[in-house]
Formats: sequence, C-alpha cells, structure tokens
Amino acid sequence: MADLSIHTKHQMLSGYDIPALGFGVSVDPLSYVVTVYQTPADVAEDVVLHSFKVGYRHVDSARAYRNEGPCAEAMKKAGIPRNEIFFTSKVPPRSMGYEQAKSSIKSSFSQTGLDYIDLYLIHAPFGGKEGRLGAWRALVEAQQAGRIRSIGVSNYGVHHLDELESYIKKLEAQDGEGRGGEISVGQWEVHPWLARPDIVEWCKKRGVVVEAYCPIVRNQRSNEPVLQPLVKKYGKTACQVLLRWSLQKGFVPLPKSVTPSRIEENADVYDFELTPEEMKSLETGEYAPCAWDPTTSND
Repeated sequence: MADLSIHTKHQMLSGYDIPALGFGVSVDPLSYVVTVYQTPADVAEDVVLHSFKVGYRHVDSARAYRNEGPCAEAMKKAGIPRNEIFFTSKVPPRSMGYEQAKSSIKSSFSQTGLDYIDLYLIHAPFGGKEGRLGAWRALVEAQQAGRIRSIGVSNYGVHHLDELESYIKKLEAQDGEGRGGEISVGQWEVHPWLARPDIVEWCKKRGVVVEAYCPIVRNQRSNEPVLQPLVKKYGKTACQVLLRWSLQKGFVPLPKSVTPSRIEENADVYDFELTPEEMKSLETGEYAPCAWDPTTSND
C-alpha cells in the first residue's frame, strides 16, 4: 500500500485531485437542527481556520448546512492559495429539479464569493426521477461553464446510480461524448458497521471516489470489543483507528468536530498502519446507520 499522509490525494474522473482527508461541517440537511455533531454557522469559520492550521485542505459543506459563507471566509483568511484548498457544496434535498438546482448553485456562489467550486454533489436522491435528473443536468451545465470543477452524488442507492448512469449515456448519445458529465465522487455514511459493499463495488468498477461521512460513527462505537486490541496495540483512540481503516480502504473520510483537540486528533492518523488481518477483523457485516439513509428511498 502506498504511503499515506495528510497531503495524499486521489485523482477523480474529472481529472482533478481530491485530498484524501476532509473536514466535515454538516448540519441535518432535512431539519436544519444543529446537534453536537454538527457545525453551526457562528463557529464554522473558526473551526475551519483551525483545520487549516492542522493541515487539512478539504472542506465539505452544503447549501443545507447554511455555513458555506463562513467556510469561504475561513478559506480567504487562511493565507493559503485557493488552488490548494478543496471546497464542496451540495444541492439540498428541498431544491431538486433543474431550475431549483440552478438556483442553488447560483446561491452558493453568492454566499461564498468564490470564483469556482471544486466539487458539487446532489445531496440526496429525493424529488423523484425528474427532480434527480434535472438537478444533474444543472450540475453538468455549471461544470461545462467552468464554474464547478467536479460533480457527483450523495446518499444514492445502486438503483439511483444505475438510473443516473443511463441518463448520462442518453445525454452523450444526444449531445456528444462527455456531454453527460461524469460521477467523480459519491458520498455516503461508511464505516465498519455500514460498509456498503454493493455501492463501493459499483463505484470501484467505474473509478468513482467514495467519500465517507460519519467515519467515526459519531463516537458511538468507541467501546466496541473489535476495536480494543487495535487501540491498545497502536496507542491510538478508537476514532483514529476508524479513520485509518477508512483511509486504507481508499475512501475519503470526512470527520467533523468543533473541538480543536479533536480536530487535531482526527488528523493524527499517519504514523501507524493496520495489517491486512486487522482490516479484515473490522468487517462486521452489520448494516447499522447512525445517520439518515436515503439510499433505500424509492421516491
């Protein structure tokens, strides 16, 4: 396995690189209710600035989180060249459809003042087939206009991915090769208790980068027996072991915290490596989401 560091990147189908460790700033995309796991706007700027000091160069935001502006302010104040920072936003579940998604994208630029956005995802597969495909068409147009560099989806089940893949092929047959866009990234809740082998395999076959939110399972599994030998052996926390698992799987984990020491801890995962046997020991076979699970939606 190639050496991993906080500077490790993966190349996407778009041709651009994505940092292999991200910093999440999410709030509940449906209720907008802030929880202890989520990053309210009034603290987002400070915690994102701290993440940059630690070495993170990847910020995962969304329209629904209502903190794009503070994240962008942190980017501008950090003194780091713009091309060294990777910023993500997302079409919110309540803005599906072509016109609504176009408006969402426009609002992101208005809120952030950025010249371009590195990655824009569809947040969830809601809004029905017409809404999903319309939102995708809006992303493709923004990418072709140079406003967005890479596009993708979040929380899609395999049936949603198949639907989108068929639509991309249809657009290419209609408008020409490459005109349907490419799914550069897919984002899901992924960890040993929700490994999503069907979705991961779908992405792997097509070169789609898998991002993992809730990679430390909201710290709900730290006392699991399967983690304790690894915690003891490596002198690391359970959260650090889980992040290392995610990185070694080739995922892009998106840990989040508003606590400076935890932000630092989550980046301190590059001085140990899990063995193949230890990686296998974390294959629990469970399907236990700790957050929402739109992948099962048949909307």
